[in-house]
Formats: sequence, structure tokens, C-alpha cells
Amino acid sequence: MPLIVYNTLSNKREEFIPIEKGKVKMYVCGVTVYDDIHMGHARSIISFDVVARYLKYKGYDVTYVTNFTDVDDKIIIKATQENIEPLELSKRYIGKYFEEIENLGVMRANMYPRASESVHDIIKMVGEIIDNGYGYVTSGGSVYFSVEKAKNFGCLTNKKIGDMISFGRIDSDSQKKNPLDFAVWKAAKPGEISWDSPWGKGRPGWHIECSAMIRHYLGDQIDIHGGGNDLIFPHHENEILQTEAVTGKQLARYWMHNGMLQVKEGSTNKEEKMSKSLGNFFRVRDVAKKYDKYTIRMFFLSTHYMSPLIYSEDGFREAAASLKRLWNNYRELQAYFRCASGNDDAADLISSSELEFEKAMDSDFNTPDAIKVIFNVIRATNRMISGKTLSKEGTENIIKMFNKFDNVLGIFPPSKNVSDDATKVLIEVIIDIRNKLRTRKMYDLADDIRDKLESAGIQLEDSADGVKWKEI
Repeated sequence: MPLIVYNTLSNKREEFIPIEKGKVKMYVCGVTVYDDIHMGHARSIISFDVVARYLKYKGYDVTYVTNFTDVDDKIIIKATQENIEPLELSKRYIGKYFEEIENLGVMRANMYPRASESVHDIIKMVGEIIDNGYGYVTSGGSVYFSVEKAKNFGCLTNKKIGDMISFGRIDSDSQKKNPLDFAVWKAAKPGEISWDSPWGKGRPGWHIECSAMIRHYLGDQIDIHGGGNDLIFPHHENEILQTEAVTGKQLARYWMHNGMLQVKEGSTNKEEKMSKSLGNFFRVRDVAKKYDKYTIRMFFLSTHYMSPLIYSEDGFREAAASLKRLWNNYRELQAYFRCASGNDDAADLISSSELEFEKAMDSDFNTPDAIKVIFNVIRATNRMISGKTLSKEGTENIIKMFNKFDNVLGIFPPSKNVSDDATKVLIEVIIDIRNKLRTRKMYDLADDIRDKLESAGIQLEDSADGVKWKEI
């Protein structure tokens, strides 16, 4: 089955065909590291984590890059408030970022380039933009990209230049020739962090860093460029202009954008995008104190990545309840494997379920439908377990299939270690009860306890030194 992706560039669903057969180059815009990441960031991070995981599931060799903006006005302001260097502040929050994506069950990207480490590539690209006639230097030492020189402006938003001025955030500068022109190099202000350049001391503009990083780490063209849909304009529109002005090639074949995480505001019940600027955000580290990474992922993946999603405690509780059903049934399946005696190898169920799972994910990474497939399998296996028709081989293969699905979704329970303190105490209590039953010559009940523990994977050994137990 072909993988179908909704492409913002064409405004329609398209079959995914990579530039190089069997390989995928993917870049996703990362975070500006001046504070902890919040749940709005988490939505994008988890969405593209699943995209990368599923591409690997499909057999692609994926090179996944996401960046850190570690030089920015917000970083400079906060560093000044804390009386530290901007890159010291950025480094602190980069460290926290990696701690917090652990709380989201996110697999690391291949590379995490930083703006401050890409200045050489950025200066080179700015020079090429000027040389190719798309950029101009102001008397103050800034460099702007001239949008009127570009042919492709508005390709993502499907708007004309004249409509753009009122459409998004436009920085004002009296030296700009057009309100839509954007800085690819910003002249340094007194006391700000800066680097030497042919145009004087300064620092990168926001948009240019992604173009330079993509070109350095992935080449002139990539397969997938992703990010939140709030980045379509101006950030992604400007990336396209500056990259294609230098390379003359299409930057990305497929542009993917996740929907915003929204928060209902007070008595008006109005839905607003979660963001730091609005002050309506929830930090990942705070949410992770209440809900584990599996519940957080279930909350996000129960809605298609492109759809808007409202942050709510009810939503997390529903996700937790669904996970509880999933985990209970999954562990029951694992326990049944130890004593399975049926003759149904579940081959038809496994084959059809894998096809349905892939059909869902091939439909623009439709995780809600993929999760439905898993629950359909659980209902089917429950019937087989109740009737004791499922064979040991069938049970094992269903567990393997679930593990394959979980390599994509990351919502299945961690392997339980019976040596964990609470479990160990419980087993010792059960052994003590069994010993008392044996003392009272209630051997049938004692044997029943032994047999049921063994079916759950715990083997008891009666010895001269007492009863010992081990996992089997």
C-alpha cells in the first residue's frame, strides 16, 4: 500500500515518493531555547516522532534533523535579566529539553544543530543571496531578503504578496524596502552577542538558520519539512524563498504541519493557541508529574496530528482509562502465553490486523484509526482466551505484532520486573500464605497457588532452606 501524505504545498493528499529510493531526509523546526518546553511543543515533537518511527517501520533509512534556535531576541532579553551570557542560558534549556523529551517517550533525532554553531554556513548563504540579487545591505549593516525579487512567495499560504502584510507577523524597520522583506542578517546592537561578517558585526535572522542547517546536514533538497501550522507564515514561506534563491531547487517535496494545541479561555470558553506569549501554557515537566509518558502520548495520538486539539484534564483521564484497558489486556495475553493450550495460531487475525494498522498509518499517519485496530485485536484475543482456543504460537505472534505496532506509537506498557520492591513483597506474602496452608495440610489450595503463580511466570521451588522463587 502506498503511503499518502497531506502536502501543505499542494494543499492535497499525495503519494509519498522520496527523492532517493529507500531513503528519507526529514527536517522539523525545533524550539527556541529560552524556557522549558510546554505541551504545545510536545504536540509537534510527538507528532513527528511518530512520523519518523513509521517511516522506519516501512523500511526507509531515515535521517531526521531538528534544530535549536539558541540565538534570539527572547534569549538575549532573558539572559540579560539573569545576568548571564545568552549561550549559557540556551545551553541550560537544551539540557532540560533532552530531559523532558524522555517524559514524552520520544526517540532522539539524528542531529540537533544549533544556530550559534551554524554561523559560518549562515554567513555563506547570506552572501549567496546577495550575489544572486535577492538581498540588500542596509546602512546599519543588516541584510534583508527582497520578496519582490522572488517568484514563489505565497506558495504555502496560497496568498499574493499584497495580501500578506495583514496576514502575519511583520517586523518594522525603516530601512526595509518592503514591509514583507525579512532579515537574514541582523546588525548587532550595543552589548548584544554577535559575530563578524562581511557586513559588520551581527547575528543570524530567524529564518535563515533553518535554510543553512538543512543545506549543511541534508543537502539542497529534502523529502519532508515539518513543524506547527503556526510556522507556515512567515517562517516556512521565507525558508522557501531564501533557499531556492540560492540553490534554484525546490527545498522540500512535502510540507507537513501539525495542528495547534488549544486552551479554552475563562468564562468566554474561547479557544486560543497554547503559547508562552499568551501565558496559557502548561510545562511538560509539570504535566509529567501527573501523567506518565504513555498517557501523554495516548492523549495526543488519539487525535489526528493535523486537527486542532483542546488541552483538558478530561482528555488525559480518558487517555489514561483507555491505556488501562490496553495494558490489562496486554498483560493478560502475556500471562496466557505461559499456559496456552489451544490450537488456533491466529494467523488470519494477525495478517488482517497488520494490514489494517498499516492502512491507517498509510492514510497520512492516522494514529486514531491505528489505535482502534489495536483494540479490535484485543477484543478478538479476549474471546479466544476465554474459549481457550488460542495456541502458544498464536499468542507469541500476537505479542510480537503488538511490539511492532508499539515501535511506532510508543504506548504499550514497559516490561514489568518482578524484582521490583512492591512485587517482591507481594510474592513473599503469597509464599507465606502458601506455607501456612501446607502446615495445616491444605495441600490442594497450596498446590493451586503454586500452579497459578507458575502460569503467571513465577516458579516456586521447595527446598531444605525454604521456598525460593524465580521468573520463568
